[in-house]
Amino acid sequence: MPYVDGFLVAVPKDSIEEYKELARKAGDVWMEYGALSYVECLADDVPYGELTSFPRAVQAKDDETVVFSWITYESREKRDEINAKVMADPRLKGDMDNMPFDGKRMIYGGFKSFMEL
Repeated sequence: MPYVDGFLVAVPKDSIEEYKELARKAGDVWMEYGALSYVECLADDVPYGELTSFPRAVQAKDDETVVFSWITYESREKRDEINAKVMADPRLKGDMDNMPFDGKRMIYGGFKSFMEL
């Protein structure tokens, strides 16, 4: 079963196209280095909860939308190898320094799959 990196970010609504361009470029790089899949999703039905919610998790403002993303790999070991190559890739260097979202509010983590139907 695949290993999964998951991401949640708040993106300014007027920066969605810029974010999509970055995501396309990043996705190509991750896939080139061996990721099994790279998925980016824009919030569509994501209500602001009273206690918890996707917008609350990333402190989304009224002029932002939530993006939920994930990348799959053969294993955590492969993920670590691939991510090291991606982070060193010069094609993403400038983009990572000038992202179209507040990286301080990004939530991310690695997950071991335990079930897939």
